[in-house]
Amino acid sequence: MSTYRKSRAFAPKGFFECEGRGLKWLGQAMSQGGPRVVEVYGWGKDHLDIERVEPASPTVHAAWAFGAALARLHDSGAPCFGAAPEDYDGTCYFGPLQDPVPMDVGDWSDPAAYLAEGRLRPMVEMGVSRGSLDRSDVELTEKVIDRLPDLLGPAADDSPSRVHGDLWSGNVMWTATTDGGVEAVLIDPAAHGGHREEDLAMLDLFGMTSLGSILDGYQSVHPRAAGWRERRTLWQLYPIAGHCVFFGGGYVSEYRAMCRSLLK
Repeated sequence: MSTYRKSRAFAPKGFFECEGRGLKWLGQAMSQGGPRVVEVYGWGKDHLDIERVEPASPTVHAAWAFGAALARLHDSGAPCFGAAPEDYDGTCYFGPLQDPVPMDVGDWSDPAAYLAEGRLRPMVEMGVSRGSLDRSDVELTEKVIDRLPDLLGPAADDSPSRVHGDLWSGNVMWTATTDGGVEAVLIDPAAHGGHREEDLAMLDLFGMTSLGSILDGYQSVHPRAAGWRERRTLWQLYPIAGHCVFFGGGYVSEYRAMCRSLLK
């Protein structure tokens, strides 16, 4: 296979190692029926060498199979909510290559504390420090946090999952298989111990081809907790707050509208 080098001069310390180890950690689940993960060849302070994946068009069957495999990946588990990828003890990151921000790690035992302390508060505070969000957004976020026990419902009982962490459609590549089929390949993760609904909400956030088939495949392996559709907005708050940090603009009003919708 040919090599693709992902690079950036003056990348934050540990950025490419974190991504490389995250890919390897996610890839461990392949032996348990997890999705194919792009192979890692090596990394340095300013680059990551991975296999080059040739794109193909997805099929309904491939989408269903990916959903089933994604459930197995999540079921492979993590030590705790907020866990970093295995064998990595540096800073974890979330966001685009040109502007990644630190992503908190920790050993939270429940989803509510993890989502509040490890995700929402740090990202919204970054938005305030950059000037895209303000103190009223902090107050709005705290109101959502106060409601987390009710908003999470049965999802609060889930154990930590091994999640991709940035699973929008652009990070799911489709490629041809040697037997003439098509399969999904995961790239560009922000891998960590989290909640399975994070990845499912991210797939829905910006639109995903054959999402219905993906969810059907997922359901065949691990039935989703009741009310998961209503919780999608809750799990989308963190990436949209991140987009407020990275890009500002219309994402700010979107974040506020999402928070208010959860407080109705």
